[in-house]
Amino acid sequence: MPNDLSTPPATPPPSGGGGWFLTTQWTQVTQAAGSTPEARAALSDLCARYWAPVHRFILRERHDPDLARDLTQEFFSRLLAGAGVTGASPLHGRFRTYLLGAVKHFLADERDRTFAAKRGYGLQPSSLSAPGSDSSSGLQIPDPAAAPDDTRFDREWALLLLDRACAALASEWAAAGRAHDFEVLKPWLIGDTDSLSQADAARELGMREGAVKVAIHRLRKRLRQILREAITQTVTSPSEVDEELRYFVRVLSDSGHG
Repeated sequence: MPNDLSTPPATPPPSGGGGWFLTTQWTQVTQAAGSTPEARAALSDLCARYWAPVHRFILRERHDPDLARDLTQEFFSRLLAGAGVTGASPLHGRFRTYLLGAVKHFLADERDRTFAAKRGYGLQPSSLSAPGSDSSSGLQIPDPAAAPDDTRFDREWALLLLDRACAALASEWAAAGRAHDFEVLKPWLIGDTDSLSQADAARELGMREGAVKVAIHRLRKRLRQILREAITQTVTSPSEVDEELRYFVRVLSDSGHG
């Protein structure tokens, strides 16, 4: 019997990401700003979620895999050992912007320590939680030595968010017994189809080419829905969702994806 992709897998209710997403709910950030066991657990979860983009950003800045790994470990160790994300607030912008400011401040401080050590001076490491006013996060400190293209960090965020969203979609299809179908159609989600054709996919799946086109359309629609659900958690107003989605597409396009 020919494969039937005319009906997509049943869509589960919105789960806020179910652990798949890099996104950050502001309620979790608020919970992480404190010294209670619950706050420390929330902060630890935030660190785990943002490890990959922070590591990739530091690697691009330092170009040494071993050093980048050590610096990433040190950054999160200090975040966990210090005042955490005190100062992060929806009023001050998106959490990833706040975190990028902290990473840049950390790298600038690390450069200062290294430079001073080479000259024989000692510098005390400064806190990641630099003091700020009520109208400032305290961590978004300009770093004149940093690369001007701050969107590199956002690209890592977008790429990992796309990976997590695809993984969520793959899980839905696998649960419906269509894991192979998804793998065949996945290239049309991530733009990796230079050497592929929908006619070949149709033959692989034992379907008509028109049915494959419909299936791809529905896959893309569901992926956008998953991304929208995830991004909704990272903004403070529904009106920001479309703007954030447009930015997501733009940074992926700039990095050669999407």
